[in-house]
Amino acid sequence: MNPVPPAKASSPTPAKTAAQKALDKLGLRRDIDLALHLPLRYEDETRIVKLRDAREGDVVQIEATVTDQEVTFRPRRQLVVTVDDGSDTCTLRFFSFYGSQQKALSVGNTVRIRGEVKGGFLGRTMLHPSFKTAGGDLPAALTPVYPTVAGLPQAYLRKAVLSGLARAELSDTFAPGDLEDFLGQIGRQPLWTLREALQFLHHPTPDVSIDTLLDHSHPAWQRLKAEELLAQQLSQLQSRRERAALNAPALAPAAGGTLRARLLAALPFGLTGAQQRVGEEIAHDMARRIPMHRLLQGDVGAGKTVVAALAAATCMDAGWQCALMAPTEILAEQHFRKLLGWLEPLGITTAWLTGTQKAKDRRAMLALIESGEAQLVVGTHAIIQDKVKFKNLALAIIDEQHRFGVAQRLALRNKLHHEDMEPHMLMMTATPIPRTLAMSYYADLDVSTLDELPPGRTPIVTKVIHEARRDEVIERIRAQISQGRQVYWVCPLIEESEALDLTNATQTHADLAEALQGATRADGQPVLIGLLHSRMHVDDKKAVMGAFTAGLMSVLVSTTVIEVGVDVPNASLMVIEHAERFGLSQLHQLRGRVGRGAAASACVLLYSTGEAPRLGETARERLRAMAETNDGFEIARRDLEIRGPGEFLGARQSGEAMLRFADLATDTALLEWAKAEAPLLLDSYPQLAAKHVARWLGGKAEYLKA
Repeated sequence: MNPVPPAKASSPTPAKTAAQKALDKLGLRRDIDLALHLPLRYEDETRIVKLRDAREGDVVQIEATVTDQEVTFRPRRQLVVTVDDGSDTCTLRFFSFYGSQQKALSVGNTVRIRGEVKGGFLGRTMLHPSFKTAGGDLPAALTPVYPTVAGLPQAYLRKAVLSGLARAELSDTFAPGDLEDFLGQIGRQPLWTLREALQFLHHPTPDVSIDTLLDHSHPAWQRLKAEELLAQQLSQLQSRRERAALNAPALAPAAGGTLRARLLAALPFGLTGAQQRVGEEIAHDMARRIPMHRLLQGDVGAGKTVVAALAAATCMDAGWQCALMAPTEILAEQHFRKLLGWLEPLGITTAWLTGTQKAKDRRAMLALIESGEAQLVVGTHAIIQDKVKFKNLALAIIDEQHRFGVAQRLALRNKLHHEDMEPHMLMMTATPIPRTLAMSYYADLDVSTLDELPPGRTPIVTKVIHEARRDEVIERIRAQISQGRQVYWVCPLIEESEALDLTNATQTHADLAEALQGATRADGQPVLIGLLHSRMHVDDKKAVMGAFTAGLMSVLVSTTVIEVGVDVPNASLMVIEHAERFGLSQLHQLRGRVGRGAAASACVLLYSTGEAPRLGETARERLRAMAETNDGFEIARRDLEIRGPGEFLGARQSGEAMLRFADLATDTALLEWAKAEAPLLLDSYPQLAAKHVARWLGGKAEYLKA
């Protein structure tokens, strides 16, 4: 019997080079990825400038002969080279250099040098200029400088981009990776074709205005931005249509809307006009068999929780379960207590789920959820864990939705295992979404806006104060406490950091305890000062938060764990330490923790310039915006201008920027065009639309569907 011959070993996959790994890191895998990897800036190597014509600060290219070279050690080791181009001399200084560079810059060699000309007592100087042997033709186009990473030199990247662009241009397969002009195919060809735009932007002619290239206003840039926005709009529209083809439970109100009507009657306040309008929009969506995918936005304190409670009541009225998921345990518990207070007297069983629960309590809650006895489930991301089995989940409510990743939101959607149906989704945010952002990144959502604050909310006066006046702020705290009010003091760090010279929460707590020693409340009781931060044990957090909410504690020193959800009407003063370190949206959220009662409220933004003479421009803009307006929608608009869309979106795109070229602050007209064009292209040319999305977004289109 012959032995079985061994299986032939398959050829091993060749190991990637360091440069290939670097290309992967930049996401440059397809030819079209390389073609769309556009320069950050350009260098003009198309002409030689005489030194006598170069002004200080100019970046120029010269051809000159080396007349002197030496290595000096004052004040540190450096290579000093003197060159002469016949019109003047210039000193080249290199603080880091190799022997090969010394050889190339030997006396008598003629070299082509490019760098920034600096003046000085000893004449013209260039620090670390680029150089090569003189001679050869000058390039006909500006030299591109691409975004790169370690291990990927510009020379290698330029060749890779050039070859990728050439391969994409030669492709005749009409695949997602080629440069076939889809817009030209349907008779909507702009002045520049895609090929022309890309060729020009990679190799612009020297007569072009550099400013129009750098600010992306050149027609070639406009063409690319229009294509990119169109791909985004197509993806969002496709997502909306795909969802419209799915099934969801039709949650029509029960006869008379029993639970919802009883909840409205039991509430100790009336609804605002905005709450009534938005509640009707949500009820209309939930009554259909198409999954609701609605974003509820409203300023701090606009009353989103009661709108969510009414939606939950409609769901439970129809005999289905509802889940509310919040990003932090503090926020989730705030929702739980509020909803429990409203719904428990009406006979609703509410389950509570977090990652810090004891095993016994958790098992009990899981049993209530699986049996359906718990009609409402409130908690953190613990809700989406595999062990959590709903009997019939029909409505998923996600608060502060931008804090959850794509996978987490999809996991909650997948908790309904009932006849191929999906639950309705209601996402809430206290960060109002600017119009252009809603038109682009949230185009697949229906957006409801609470644009009216409940009566009784007092305006908040915001003061921007230098930390040198800290003692004045402490005296103001003493006055508030003596009147029976409560105070927040928010710090950006928990412990001291060598990297950042910031006052930490622990030290601030000790300082305030010392400064307010002997102070008493309006009832004569001594002042209690609490400390709250994310590293505390959950039971300690609850104890501190409970004491402050109950009014037993006068001052709460905290990190940003109280940013959202904390509702203490008696708190009338918010002090934010090192306010220059916080984002505008975060500052607005923190400010919204006060002004919830009848008392006049204030927010003090304590800032520090450190060793700098003044604040940086961005920090100054943020603090100015906070002092000038309490309007969350205006705050959001300014925040978008300052930071761009990235942080508004959170993890919606799993950290990947979905718009690389278009700017929502300046490209509104192009966005309007893309929004109008997308349905026409999708209806009449669905295959072209799919290829267009694949070209621009690849697999990232899925992130827009969560």
